Order: sequence, then C-alpha cells, then structure tokens
Amino acid sequence: MKLTLSQRLFAVFCVLLLACCGASAWLQIRASDLREKEVIQSLSRGLAAHIARDGALADAKDIDAPAVRRLFNQLMVVNPSVEVYLLDDTGHIRADDAPPGHLKRDRVDLAPVRRFLDGDPLPIPGDDPRSNDARKVFSAAPLAAPGKAPFGYVYVVLLGEEHDVLAAKASASAVLRTTLASMGLVTLLGLVAGVVAFGLVTRPLRRLTDAMRKFDARGAPAEPPLSSTLHIDKADERDEIVVLESAFAQMAERIGEQWRELGRQDRERREMVANISHDLRTPLSSLHGYLETLSLKSDTLADAERRRYLSIALAQSAKVGHLAQSLFELAKLEHGMVAPESEPFSLTDLVQDVFEKFELPAQSRGVQLVADIAPRLPNVMADLGMIERVLTNLLDNAIRHTPAQGTVSVTLAQAGEPAESVTVTISDTGSGIPPDMRDALFQRPFASGGVHRGGLGLLIVQRMLQLHGSQIRLIDTAGTGTAFRFDLPAAVTQTGNGAPQIRGPHG
Repeated sequence: MKLTLSQRLFAVFCVLLLACCGASAWLQIRASDLREKEVIQSLSRGLAAHIARDGALADAKDIDAPAVRRLFNQLMVVNPSVEVYLLDDTGHIRADDAPPGHLKRDRVDLAPVRRFLDGDPLPIPGDDPRSNDARKVFSAAPLAAPGKAPFGYVYVVLLGEEHDVLAAKASASAVLRTTLASMGLVTLLGLVAGVVAFGLVTRPLRRLTDAMRKFDARGAPAEPPLSSTLHIDKADERDEIVVLESAFAQMAERIGEQWRELGRQDRERREMVANISHDLRTPLSSLHGYLETLSLKSDTLADAERRRYLSIALAQSAKVGHLAQSLFELAKLEHGMVAPESEPFSLTDLVQDVFEKFELPAQSRGVQLVADIAPRLPNVMADLGMIERVLTNLLDNAIRHTPAQGTVSVTLAQAGEPAESVTVTISDTGSGIPPDMRDALFQRPFASGGVHRGGLGLLIVQRMLQLHGSQIRLIDTAGTGTAFRFDLPAAVTQTGNGAPQIRGPHG
C-alpha cells in the first residue's frame, strides 16, 4: 500500500518520537542508576577504611585468612548487600566469604582502587569478583603496618548479589509500572500533538495538491483560481509552501491564458483558411471557366471575344498569384524568416514614390491623394522595402474602399521634442469599418456586407511593423472614413527635406 507524503511524514515522525522517548527513558534510567551508585559510594566511602582499622588486620604483617573470614561473616550479617574481599598488593583475592562456586575471578584490577584512594570524582566502578565482566561501585582501603608500604587492600563491593536479586524483583513493582505508564502517556500526548502540528503544517500542501488535481488548462476552473483568493503578505514570504502555492497559481493562470490564446489562434487560423479558400475559389472558378470556354469554342469565337476571355483569365490568374504571394510572405513573417535591415531614409521621399505608383489607379477611381507633411521632418531608421510595402498595402486598401470624389490622405508628423519618432497617419473618406469588426481587424481577413474589407494585406502590415517595434492602430475619426496610424523611430541624423503638402493627380 502506497502512502501519501503526509502519511509518510507522520510515520517518520512517529518512529522518531518513539526513538526519542526510548532514548530519553534509557538516559533517565541510566542517569538515575549512576546517581544512585554515586550516592551509595559516597555514603560508604569510609566503610573499607573502618574495616581496615580492625586490630586483627591493622597489626598483621600478612593476611590472617581465618580471622578475616570471621570478620567478613559478621559484616555481611549486618549488611547483606555488601561483599567484602581481602586483596594482596597485586590484586589477588586472599580472603572472601563467597559461597562455594560463586567466585568467578581470583584477581581484581587495582587501577580503580588507586583512583578511589586518590579521591577521583565518584562513581568509580570496579571489578565484581562474582561476575566475569560486571563492574560495581566499591569502597577500598589499604592494609599496611605503620610506616610500611601496603601489603594488601580491603575491597568492599557495595551492591552485591543480594542487591541484584532484590533489584530484579523490584523491576516489576508498581513504581516501575507507574514510570512506564507515565512515559507511555507522554508518548501518546506527543503523537496527538504531532498529528495536530502536521495537520496545520501540511494544510497549505493539501490545498495545493487539491488545486493541482482540479487544474484544467483547457478551460476555466470550476472554482475560483488560487490567484484570486491567495494574498501573500510579508509574513508569508518565508513560508516555502505558500510561495510554492502562489507560484503554481500564477503558472496555472498563465497556462490557462496560453491555452485559450492557442484556441483563439486556432479558430482564427481555421477562419482565415476558410476565407482564403473562398477568395481562391472565385478567381480559380472564373479562370477555369474561361479557359474551358477557350478550349471548347476556340474555333467559333471571334478574335475580339477570344482576347477578352484571355484578358479576364489573365486577370484572375494574377489575382490568384497575388494571393499566393501574400500567403507566402505572411508565412515567412510569422515564422521569423524575415529580419528588417534598418537604414536611415527620408519618409517624405518614400511617400512621394508611393503616390506616383498609385497615381493612375487613384485617377481611374476619381480619388484624390493628399500628403500633409510637417516641416523639418527627421529621417527614420527602418527597413525601406518593408515600410514601402506597408504604405503600399494601406494606400491600396484605402483607394479600393473610397468612393469617387473621395480623398485618401497621408499625414507625417514628428513626435517628441527633440524628435524621437515620426507618426504616420493614413485616412480615407470611405464607408469606414463597422464597430463589431474592429477587434479582429488585424487578426484575420473579414468581410462586411458580402464585401471583403480586411485581408492578408493588413496582417502583413501588422507583422512588418511589429518587427520594427511598432504597432498599427485604428483611429476613431469624426464622420465617415477609416484612419490607421503607426510610429517609426527617428534616425540620429535629422534632415529638413519635408514639404508642407504633396498632392496627387487630383490635388
């Protein structure tokens, strides 16, 4: 069974708590045992010296084993917990009162004895003769004739076998059970406190987990997003989980926006493909019809009629070619295959050249071309070919949608002092663009009243200006007509070659 992160953390906490409680209990018992031994050894520090002052031992030049055994029997009757031994100067046991078979060692290490006699801090454990490896607190005193070196030692084990038996029986006593019950209660309370603490600590993590489970990038969430309900103040900035929750909320909101943007772009792409397919179908159908007519009736058609059919077919073929070229150019712009090559040039001269290009189309439609150019206009820093294409597309649209006796105007003005950029405004006196079409004007081709008013030309204009760090804008105008505006950065070197007004063939 797999556990959640919170469950794993709680399990680790329980193990650590139990380990800490066990270690604490062991340390407490150990400290209590050491303190008990220290107290016993301190209280009985002079016991061995008192025994050594006995006349039978103090005056002897050697150990009188029978006399020692009688004395030891008397002492152990008075205090059964002590065990008395008589050692020679090498630590070998010379006399004892141990029952037969209880003595496990015949020699005691004298190093603890010397430390005891030197007054080192207690407790000092020494060898237990009745055990192979046990060490117990003791009392010791030297045996020596006056003015002579010690010929032995009185060695008293303060906690003997009788004490061990009583201690083993007391391990199941009510005091020990009470101590263990108290420790169990403390452990239980620690677990309860841990559950509450982990619940409070992991609450933001659980909230974040729920939000991640409910997250759906394809649409709006069923509940308000985290970013709308989560506010991080300075006190929460150091909380890693809260910061992570905020970061996820921002990421989720951003992913949702990108998903919706991708959906919108996909819908626009399908609409654009449908519109372009419609634009291609009409000239292709016309081209196919006239070519088929020329193929089937070439022998019966008059020369004038044949030339008219060919002229119409060529016009439709040119329209298809122009649309295909526009699609290819837009694809290169949108995929970053075209980079502007900026250079300083006179925007006034460029407008004059573009006006000359449209002089005949404007004259044939009865449209007047007007240029209003501010004096001392600076040069601009941009790609000459791209800006020419921008002006060409905008003027072509304006002329085609301006009725006879209308006007198409180009206004050039400098922005900032000193001049930081040049503002270009292209306006006409046509029927204008309906309000419901303006939001999607630079997103896809559109039609109004069965007539296409925006096409690939505006999309190409927008992409080219974006490469220059500029944006084309639709300007509200008083009355009828349409006006577009964009800015171009001014070149470092300024020239004053602007003319106050340039007029077209009808100006």
